[in-house]
Amino acid sequence: MSGLDAVVVGAGPTGLACGIELKLCGMKAALIEKGCVVNSLFNYPTNMVFFTTPELMEIGDIPMTSFGEKPTRTEALKYYRRVAGAYELDIRQYELVESISGSDGAFVTHARDRFGNAREYPSGKVVLATGYYDRPNRLGVPGEDLEKVLHYFREPHPYYGQDVAVVGGKNSAALAALELLWAGARVTLIHRGGGLSEHVKY
Repeated sequence: MSGLDAVVVGAGPTGLACGIELKLCGMKAALIEKGCVVNSLFNYPTNMVFFTTPELMEIGDIPMTSFGEKPTRTEALKYYRRVAGAYELDIRQYELVESISGSDGAFVTHARDRFGNAREYPSGKVVLATGYYDRPNRLGVPGEDLEKVLHYFREPHPYYGQDVAVVGGKNSAALAALELLWAGARVTLIHRGGGLSEHVKY
């Protein structure tokens, strides 16, 4: 593939916003994403409600609306799909960027699709919008990769009547522990500190 002015690595909200701005500037860009569009939000718990308001999640000039005061995960996913479609962004989903070679004005982004095929994207510029929340915090302890150990919490139902350990002491851990408790799981919350983080939301 040739003729790209820029490659954006990542198609989360920031990557989409970069893609929009590049398009508005008349530049031809491709967004390379290792998962689906806004993959980090997709990996949030199924019934999650954001602590922010819809207008703070808006990108481009497309307004975001929600049924409640705060948007849900489902509403956010729908909104960002709508934005990507409205701006006709060139998004290459399920391609993992393995390396970037070259220099300013002559970069090559090397990726691999989910079928193992190598892809190369020559471009003048590269924008790294890989984010932070799509990377689980691993502990580096034995057993961490066992099938019963999850790094993303989706929903509590499968854990009814089960013993579950939640590791962490911030918002995600607190919300997961509460949802599991309400669904009838026996929950133990494990945190290295003396108490939960002072930044845990209400």
